[in-house]
Amino acid sequence: MNKPIIGINSNRVIKHETQYSHSVVESLGNDYVESVIKAGGIPIILPILSDEESIRRQVELLDGIVLSGGIDINPLLYNEEPSSKLGYIYPDKDEFDLTLVKIAYKLNKPILAICRGHQILNVAFGGTLYQDLSDMSGCYIKHQQQTKDGAASHTLEIIEGSILYDILGNTALINSFHHQAIKDLALGFKVTAYSKDKVIEAIESCEKNFVVGVQFHPEIMTAYNDKNMLKLFEAFINASSKNNSLDHKK
Repeated sequence: MNKPIIGINSNRVIKHETQYSHSVVESLGNDYVESVIKAGGIPIILPILSDEESIRRQVELLDGIVLSGGIDINPLLYNEEPSSKLGYIYPDKDEFDLTLVKIAYKLNKPILAICRGHQILNVAFGGTLYQDLSDMSGCYIKHQQQTKDGAASHTLEIIEGSILYDILGNTALINSFHHQAIKDLALGFKVTAYSKDKVIEAIESCEKNFVVGVQFHPEIMTAYNDKNMLKLFEAFINASSKNNSLDHKK
């Protein structure tokens, strides 16, 4: 069996300190790439596109999708006005990510959605977000850790009967780099893990075999040789292998 081809959505940044004025760069943290490779997949970085048919062709060539982390999501997409606590947004990326995940979902591609990707997954199917965790009653854990990226900073409580439970068991230690979180859950999804202060830390589709969102960053912990987080990527790669587009074309 061929190794599955995994698309990872990129971010777009403007680099001022280059030989080119205002050079626009598609970027992605290398930990995503290395985690896919470690787990047995072939990573492909996806540039931000605006044409829906081109995005569809991207997805058709892939066996699975990793939705990467990044900046805040435009709250107008879930019918809220921007709060004073909202960070930087990039509407073009929002539109690309939303189109990407909707097409991947429709085509039954396995999805592992991380941090912002987890939030995009929720918004794509009708959910909403806390624009800042200070707006959530009872939130007391520090969700923007100030230690090395790969260090675990708080506890994850995992619900039995979920994909995440099958991989990690009933609890895990995770890292945390976010100031937003899921508020209202999208229809067709279920919560599969919380933090101790009841922030939604993981969700999955009730309809698809492997569509999983996590608020933490397993790719960073995998880069620090966390075996549990590698298991999450391996489970995703295994699901993507069953969807192998190259095998289907033989």
